[in-house]
Amino acid sequence: MYRYDEFDHAFVSARVEQFRDQVNRRLSGEIAEEAFRPLRLMNGVYLQLHAYMLRVAIPYGTLNSRQMRMLAHVARRYDRGYGHFTTRQNIQYNWPKLSDTPDILAELASVEMHAIQTSGNCIRNVTADHFAGAAADEIADPRPYAEILRQWSSVHPEFSFLPRKFKIAVTGAPNDRAAIQVHDIGLQVKKNEAGEIGFGVYVGGGQGRTPLIAKLIRDFLPEADLLTYVTAIVRVYNLHGRRDNKYKARIKILVHETGVEGLTRQIEAEFEAIRDSDLKLPEGDIRAIETYFAPPALPDRADGWEALARARKADGAFAAWATQNVRPHRHPDYGMVTISLKPIGGTPGDASDAQMDLVADIAERFAFDEIRVSHEQNLILPHVALADLYAVYQALEAYGLATANAGLITDIIACPGLDYCALANARSIPVAQAISTRFGSPERQAEIGELKIKISGCINACGHHHVGHIGLLGVEKKGAELYQITLGGSGDENTSIGEIIGRGFEPERVTDAVETIVDTYLALRLEPKETFIEAYRRVGPKPFKEALYGQTAEAA
Repeated sequence: MYRYDEFDHAFVSARVEQFRDQVNRRLSGEIAEEAFRPLRLMNGVYLQLHAYMLRVAIPYGTLNSRQMRMLAHVARRYDRGYGHFTTRQNIQYNWPKLSDTPDILAELASVEMHAIQTSGNCIRNVTADHFAGAAADEIADPRPYAEILRQWSSVHPEFSFLPRKFKIAVTGAPNDRAAIQVHDIGLQVKKNEAGEIGFGVYVGGGQGRTPLIAKLIRDFLPEADLLTYVTAIVRVYNLHGRRDNKYKARIKILVHETGVEGLTRQIEAEFEAIRDSDLKLPEGDIRAIETYFAPPALPDRADGWEALARARKADGAFAAWATQNVRPHRHPDYGMVTISLKPIGGTPGDASDAQMDLVADIAERFAFDEIRVSHEQNLILPHVALADLYAVYQALEAYGLATANAGLITDIIACPGLDYCALANARSIPVAQAISTRFGSPERQAEIGELKIKISGCINACGHHHVGHIGLLGVEKKGAELYQITLGGSGDENTSIGEIIGRGFEPERVTDAVETIVDTYLALRLEPKETFIEAYRRVGPKPFKEALYGQTAEAA
């Protein structure tokens, strides 16, 4: 992973002290909240429903055990003993005191972490495939390119006050695990016929009030042109993006209103004007960044296969966990482990200080000191020997972290909702807990198979409900909470936006509605291997509408 140089250390430290002065002036009454707001947002501090919230950046979701222990320490000392991992691969603390935030940022800086650009109308945390550097289908590790983009975009003088927030995602494999097509810019690493590295460039994706799938505007962008082309895109957006209406300010609206061809012409013209500038990446610089992300030396552990077979036979719960939460590694003697932060009946994405400390210990002992945060709100150990899987499982199980549900119906993505967020219309967490409890039986989850439920408490779609196989959107109608259901969404290489299925459901009825949808799927699938999304795409919404509403389905 990337390590700070002297400039990085000096810069982050200076920002902490600058913010400390700003906080002190706010607390003394020297500056009002209105003037303080843009200053705190630049440092990741939000004013939520009940308290301030601090969002800490985890660049492309990669961290080590030392950093994870610091996150645990912050939760223990400055918050209420837990943190919330987000769909942007960051972590949020929901209860810090404003007066403590400079001290928190100073402690984070000691382990090369910060909260810069985790909010505001700027380029946010660049995200990447959580299996980067380990997946067998990977063409190239996307994290060096994410790091180049992070360095370029940090406190960028031209792009610090964009029309709206801006999000970039990079995947290094044809199987998209970074949801690149619902980002402002999505980058897919690929090789041309000559074996050269480049990028497929997608522009104008996003969720929220107007969900749109990004358009492919470059099938192959040469590696050296990455920064130049991205600069051209953001420059065109900064010039022409709407600032009169925040609901129409994202680049997806500009793409929609200008047209793909028209906007591409503008981007290409800007690119041609700057393509031979200092932004062109020297190959030596790219290779230098890559050295930070060199995979660990993985010794052969052929004995692991026999050990794994013995453990599977002896412990059925472990066998289920190994099947569901461990994916094949490019090295046959290793696996990629998903640590589920979705215990049955729990709050999706939350981890206690003790759990974070444990993950740090496991990563240090068994996983070459590497930890990832996924956009699905789980933690990943990307390099674990098969021989060590049972020991890892036992350690996780003792701390409630061995739920065998990765990719299943209880692996729910949910935003904080009305329990925390001032923007929310409805609660997300209790709904997620109720659904998880209803479908908590391992046997039932296995019968249903892969099914992604995603819940947002408002139209901003922080829970990514638009790309859930089953999406739930909390809405307010006549002072009451309702949940609108969408079906058929997906955030992978076959991205689709879910269809609104009908009128919304009251909180006490929404779990029954989900069960009706699931039962309908089980009844119509052709075979157990046909997943929910495959079945939905085959039959369409009609049988689900009829099951939910009878013959008179109403539009929500």
